[in-house]
Amino acid sequence: MNILVTGGAGFIGSALCRHLIKNADASVINVDKLTYAANLGSLQEIADDPAYQFYQLDICQGESLADVLKRHQPEAIIHLAAESHVDRSIDGSSTFITTNVVGTYVLLETARIYWEALPGASKDRFRFLHVSTDEVFGSLGAEGAFTEQARYDPSSPYSASKAAADHLASAWHRTYGLPVLTSNCSNNFGPYHFPEKLIPLMITNALTGRELPVYGSGANIRDWLYVEDHASALVALIEKGMPGQSYNVGARCERSNLAVVEALCDLLDRLSPLPGNASHRYAIRFVPDRPGHDFRYAINPDKIEREIGWRPRETFESGLAKTVQWYIGNEWWWRPLRRSRYDGERLGLRKTSELKEGIAAVLGKNDVATQASPSVPDEENGFFEGAE
Repeated sequence: MNILVTGGAGFIGSALCRHLIKNADASVINVDKLTYAANLGSLQEIADDPAYQFYQLDICQGESLADVLKRHQPEAIIHLAAESHVDRSIDGSSTFITTNVVGTYVLLETARIYWEALPGASKDRFRFLHVSTDEVFGSLGAEGAFTEQARYDPSSPYSASKAAADHLASAWHRTYGLPVLTSNCSNNFGPYHFPEKLIPLMITNALTGRELPVYGSGANIRDWLYVEDHASALVALIEKGMPGQSYNVGARCERSNLAVVEALCDLLDRLSPLPGNASHRYAIRFVPDRPGHDFRYAINPDKIEREIGWRPRETFESGLAKTVQWYIGNEWWWRPLRRSRYDGERLGLRKTSELKEGIAAVLGKNDVATQASPSVPDEENGFFEGAE
C-alpha cells in the first residue's frame, strides 16, 4: 500500500513511518513542515529506504499538497500533523488554530478533489484516517471511560482545535462522501518523544541532574499507550476500519502523573543509579498546576478490539522500561534538543504581552479561514505545520 503521512517527522508520525516501512510492507510519502518538535533524526533508520519519500511541506499549502498527491497517487492518507502541547496552546493559541483547524480543512479539501478524480477501483480503496486525541472529550470524574459516543467538551485551546478538526473530518465524509475514519487515542509514550512532554521531560531531567517538576499534587490521571502499539492500530484501521466511523485507541493503562514519575524514578534508580544509591524520587518537586488542567482521561477501546481485532502488545511497565532504556542509550538524539530547542523551562503561564500578540496574529489571518480554495497563503504569510 502507498500511504501519505502528514506530520511524519513528529513523535507518533515517525513511529508510524518506521512501522509502515519495517513491518507493513508499505511505501510512505512523509509530509512535514519540520517545526520545533519534528526531527528527521527519528527517521534515520528508514531515510535511505527506496520505499520512503520525504517532503518538507506545510499542510496549509493546498497546491503543493495536490502536486504530491498527483505525483505519488497514494491509496490512503494518515493525518497526524498537528500542534499538540497543551501548555504551548495556552501560551500561543493562534498557531494551533492555523495548523489544526485551517490545515486540516486544506488537507481534507485537497484530498477530496484528488479522491473524486480517481478511477473506480482506486476510488473505492482510498481511505483518509484523521488521527485525534481523547482530550476532545474533556475531563472525566473518578469513574467511567470515553467511548466513541462521548460528548465533546474540550478544555484547552489545543483540545478545542482538535475537536474542530474532528468535526471537519466528519463533515467531509457526510457532505462529500470522502472515506474518512477518525481515531481518538490516549496519551502516547515511547522513544523519540520531544522532551517537553511529561515522560521524556522527567527522564531527561533526571539524566541531567535536574529537578522533576510535577503539576499540582500529581493526582491527575492519564491513560497511557506505547507509541509503537498506536502505530500498529493506525495501520489496522486503514486496512479494516469503516469510513464514517470513529475508533478509540487505548491500552487500559491509567496512572496518576505522580505514579508515572515515581515509576520512572524507580527504573532510573536501577538503570542509571545516582552516587551513593540515592533515590531519584528526592528530585520530585510539586509546582503550580496548569490552568484548566483536566483531572482524568480514560479510553474504552472495546470497539477497535471487537471490530478490528487490534490489541496492544506492551503493558505500561514493559513500555516504560523500553522507553527509559532508549533515552539512556540515545543521548545523541535528545541532548541537542535540550540545548537548542527546549531546555525544560515552564510553559503554559501566559503573559499579557503574549496574549496581545496572539490576538493580533489571529485577527490578521481571519480572511484565510473563509477562502474557498484549498490553496492558502504559504510560510511567508506565517502559516506552518506542526509535527505532532
